[in-house]
Amino acid sequence: MIKQTITWPGIERMVLGEPACDAVSAEAERLNAKRVFLLVSRQLDTTTDEIERVRRALGDRYAASFHGIRPHGPKSDVVEAAKRALEADTDLIVTVGGGSVTDAGKILLLCLEHRVTSIERLDEFRAQYRADGSILPSNYRAPATRAVCVPTTLSGGELNSLAGATDEVLRRKQAFHHRALVPSSIVLDPRLSLQTPDWLWISTGVRAVDHCVETLASEQSNAFCDGMADAGLRLLAENLPRVSADRNDLDARLNGQIGAMLAMVPLVAGVPMGASHAIGHLLGAVCSVPHGYTSCVMAPYVQAWNAEVGAPRQRRISACLGNPAAPAAELLDALITGLGMPRTLDAVGVREEHLKDIAEGTLGDIWGQTNSRPIRSAADVMTLLERAMAGRPFSSTMHPAG
Repeated sequence: MIKQTITWPGIERMVLGEPACDAVSAEAERLNAKRVFLLVSRQLDTTTDEIERVRRALGDRYAASFHGIRPHGPKSDVVEAAKRALEADTDLIVTVGGGSVTDAGKILLLCLEHRVTSIERLDEFRAQYRADGSILPSNYRAPATRAVCVPTTLSGGELNSLAGATDEVLRRKQAFHHRALVPSSIVLDPRLSLQTPDWLWISTGVRAVDHCVETLASEQSNAFCDGMADAGLRLLAENLPRVSADRNDLDARLNGQIGAMLAMVPLVAGVPMGASHAIGHLLGAVCSVPHGYTSCVMAPYVQAWNAEVGAPRQRRISACLGNPAAPAAELLDALITGLGMPRTLDAVGVREEHLKDIAEGTLGDIWGQTNSRPIRSAADVMTLLERAMAGRPFSSTMHPAG
């Protein structure tokens, strides 16, 4: 019998289907916010009127905004946003954007509480880990300021009290954690997601698929988390192709958003992810590969690697994807290929000279040691990377290179 403690985020509300401008205004009023700081997508702010609609809906509650968070959330961008939020005397953060904007907004909460205005000061709050990869409780004062998150992709980070930012010198993704970093409320507006580029919506949807798959592959999961991942994977596998076929299908978009939320629950509850996520962190930090694309490439190869040790759990993944008799890796490959996403590292800009740095860095990642089939050396990672580089066929038994 498994004995585990499930950690639940301190999120108060999830608003489904309401226009973002109306929902944000209502949440600001509910929270009695007087100085609302908008941390938003550059694309939304400069090429659409969506952010201006939020500003107008907030009226006198609007204080200031910032749209300078680049992909993967460089720490310099986060610190610059923190300075702007402090100058604005902010009492509520509202994020409107993808995973990098969402994570930066969560980190801004601790920056406001502790008046962080430099990278050196920010580094004092980095997450600390036990030897088994689990996160140690944060020992800093909880942020008093709250946030409202309006995600425009399917990355699911708004549900997680863990936030990531990239050290531009080390080229490594670094984590920040506190239970109070989650938003007070999440707004899922499928209409707003029509502004998201199709490649980004679909690829982050595959990232959510990867959340589900690495949960179902993990021997450290449990019936509760498996159930969430099962339901999320089925929703995503059905509704991502629907949006790919008809980008104006709002029901499919909202179902995908709900699937992404379900996909994130196990991670938030304490189930560690595996090698696809670990490698993905390095692909982003070293080669600037978008998070969604990292899963598009790596998820099938990692599950082919895992097939040797996790047959019953692999079959459940296959069942969610529609064919319990077929290998999970092949079904993932078919789903991702059918969505028109890249399937090799070469296709997303990774070169042979990057592989050694990625392989070695993966071993030090938070999830480099928690894959369902253990990753014991850089050679193990190289096996996965070399297959993904060339798009080699899957094998039911994948052994380390050499």
